[in-house]
Amino acid sequence: MQKPFRKILLLCALLLPAPLLAAGLPGYQVGNKADIAGLKRVKQVLVAPPLVPKHDQVAKGKPKIVEVEMVIEEKEIEVEPGVFMWVYAYNGSVPGPLIVVHEGDYVELTLINPKTNKLPHNIDFHASTGALGGGELTNIAPGQQVKLRFKATKPGTFIYHCAPGGAMTPWHVVHGMNGAIMVLPRDGLKDGKGKPIRYDRAYYVGEQDYYLPKDASGKYKRYANPLASLQDDLEAMKTLIPTHVVFGATKGELTGDGAMRAKVGETVLIVHSQANRQSYPHLIGGHGDYVWERGNFNDPPVTGIESWVIAAGSAGAFTYKFRQPGTYVYLSHNLIEAVLLGAISHIKVDGKWDAALMDQTMPPSPIQ
Repeated sequence: MQKPFRKILLLCALLLPAPLLAAGLPGYQVGNKADIAGLKRVKQVLVAPPLVPKHDQVAKGKPKIVEVEMVIEEKEIEVEPGVFMWVYAYNGSVPGPLIVVHEGDYVELTLINPKTNKLPHNIDFHASTGALGGGELTNIAPGQQVKLRFKATKPGTFIYHCAPGGAMTPWHVVHGMNGAIMVLPRDGLKDGKGKPIRYDRAYYVGEQDYYLPKDASGKYKRYANPLASLQDDLEAMKTLIPTHVVFGATKGELTGDGAMRAKVGETVLIVHSQANRQSYPHLIGGHGDYVWERGNFNDPPVTGIESWVIAAGSAGAFTYKFRQPGTYVYLSHNLIEAVLLGAISHIKVDGKWDAALMDQTMPPSPIQ
């Protein structure tokens, strides 16, 4: 048996069922306990990106316990025609689904690792506090499930990802095992003067970098199962040079027929995440009306900027009111990554053209 396989099996053995915890992290006394008596429970129906689950922009009533369920799916995808890889996907999508709650709510996740899977998994919520973002309390082998509850204390946008430890953490992340959570202020988004910011539509764009191994002839390799590529993947990852940088799971997924939609006059909120590298969002033909570059909703948004930076391992958000119809290109303004590697998407906007904002005053014609 090859060494990488032995390591995986050993890790699986370490994750066999342990005695149930009354509360807290093993080895530590429990101080405060969650005051959840009487809190309303609601189930949030998660949806595949770029869609966003139904939610209230301003919280109604007291904090709630928001129940969500995610099933981990290990599956092969075709990143571009003829190029295949295995992904480890929360609820079957890359990125995983966006979760939306309000400050003060509790998130109660049921995480399921079906027995048909080959690998152990867990989840680290950057929005949470303690226990490696919940990673220490959610380790599950194939055939196991676990529940984690945490209080959303900080408003903003945050990533989550699998973090089994060591080299397995980046390996799982660059195989698509990441997503985001949006924690809205209870009274909704506001500008720097306290004025409410409302949006008509919301989308979630998860940017994913892949490092796909090639054979001696330069052809992408294909593997029989999720474990088979481990050693080759690690060598490709060490180069720090991605073979693909895509919005969603596959190259061109959010372009053409897969484009996001809007109408002239609508304000659209877009949450953008990158779990492993920096990204440089830009809306060609538009701007960031209000931008939370680091997703920090408690701070005033930056206004009216052309491009911004999503730090590695974070999520940000922006709003834009569309003023013209047409197909907008939303991309990472590292144009090499956008055009050649796939970090690009479309937003199709319906409505009437405003010639006061732009017009062609002379069509192409011979030079006189």
